[in-house]
Parts: sequence; C-alpha cells; structure tokens
Amino acid sequence: MANARCSCGALRLTLPDEPKAVIACHCIECQRRTGAPFGAGAFYPAEAVTISGTARQYTRDAASGGKVHSYFCPDCGSSVCWKTDNLPTMIGVALGALDNTSLLPVPAKSIFERSKHHWVRIEDAGEHFQQGSVIRHAD
Repeated sequence: MANARCSCGALRLTLPDEPKAVIACHCIECQRRTGAPFGAGAFYPAEAVTISGTARQYTRDAASGGKVHSYFCPDCGSSVCWKTDNLPTMIGVALGALDNTSLLPVPAKSIFERSKHHWVRIEDAGEHFQQGSVIRHAD
C-alpha cells in the first residue's frame, strides 16, 4: 500500500500501490489550490482509499460543469485530495502529499494547457489538451 499525508501528519491516506492515472493540470484553479504553476495528481478508485483524520472541504465549480470537492488539513492547510462530481468513483491525490513518488509514471495527460505557464515543459505526457479531458475507469 502507498501512503499520503498533509504537512503536519494529522490527515493521512492509505492508497493502493498503483494509481489508475497521473495527470498534470494547468487550470487557474489548480494553480490557486497548490500555489504552484500547476497541480499534479494521482487518481485512485475511491473505494480503495482510506482517509484517517479530519479534513475540511472546499467545493468549487469545475470547468466541466460539475463540482470539485477539495479536502485539506484544518491544522496545517495542506491540500491533500479531491473528488469531482463528473468522476465520483475516483479520488485525486496531490503528488506532493504522497510519501513515495519514485515509482509513479510520468503524467498520462497534461490538461488545461491554455493556462500553462510558458516556461513549464511536460513533453513526456502521453496526451496534451488545451482544456480538460476525461479520465475513464479503464485508464
């Protein structure tokens, strides 16, 4: 099993070893959520993820028309994971929250590149999209 946690360790996730997908998102909202030029997440089946500790939730509108529910630690403020209405069976986990990223593949997709910082390069991503993209259950 893999693990993820917030900065202070009060919010922890136990995850399957292999994510279904790794995605880099350059949308403005992910930039704001992370305070970085893009967000990067590993996506896992929600039923296989165990969350320990108390999380605060922030919900926003998604470009896709649904909602994005972000979960963060109320003590240290670290953004740890999120769920979307359009993909209710999956949970995205911030790569920076993972204990070990050495075995993760390069992102399969780089999305919302229309708002990507001009100096960011993710050439090895499998697919590139100017807007969003759908993660399929079989991915």
